Amino acid sequence: MTSREQLLASTFVDLADTLVADFDVIEFLHTLASRSVELLSADAAGIMLADQQGALHVMASSTEEARLLELYELQNNEGPCLDCWRSGRPVARADLPAMRATWPAFTQRLEELGFRSAQALPMRLRTQTIGALNLFRTRPGTLSAADLGTGQAMADVATVGLIQERAIAAGELLATQLQTALTSRVQLEQAKGVLAQQADLPMDRAFQVMRDYARSHNRRLSDVAAQIVDGTIDEAQLRRKPRPGARD
Repeated sequence: MTSREQLLASTFVDLADTLVADFDVIEFLHTLASRSVELLSADAAGIMLADQQGALHVMASSTEEARLLELYELQNNEGPCLDCWRSGRPVARADLPAMRATWPAFTQRLEELGFRSAQALPMRLRTQTIGALNLFRTRPGTLSAADLGTGQAMADVATVGLIQERAIAAGELLATQLQTALTSRVQLEQAKGVLAQQADLPMDRAFQVMRDYARSHNRRLSDVAAQIVDGTIDEAQLRRKPRPGARD
């Protein structure tokens, strides 16, 4: 088995493994975004999910540029992710002229941020679409048929995991879970800003420091973000390596 095949197998296991007591939606979605970049022919990825009122929110991104581009989509009500979510189907354009014809403002911002193509895959289960996975590339063109199939399979498995987490019988489970995730996401952005200022780091690097700390200390990313915001954890503590077997 090649290293890519091993990573792909590991990714599907991670995306399916949601029935755990400390399931962390934000970490789960960032795993989907980062693995999409690693496994597909993409340079950045982002995820939008809809809340119980049907409004889309940026929930995860692999880079700061991807996050800004997705926010721009929402603010201007234009872009492939929105069209994908509304239609429940993959959305792409073959080249930049076709993108400019469909999404002129979005495409201009896309190029300003260093990208040359974008496409979106629906996060869906049968007829229910809960969001979309955005894939950005620094070169023109769309994903190959093989990458498209792999990306859609990853998005589908992640969607099933989100909907079925804990108990599928609880009809309001997903709405409650997503609302909690939205709150955590706001706090996460605050924590990134605090840490970036404290340590003079780019926003992407500040997030990676937080995520590395959460993983190495077996902590929820949302809990670490809350402690950065309230000052319980500082930059020096985040960079400290854990002792074997130790817990905070």
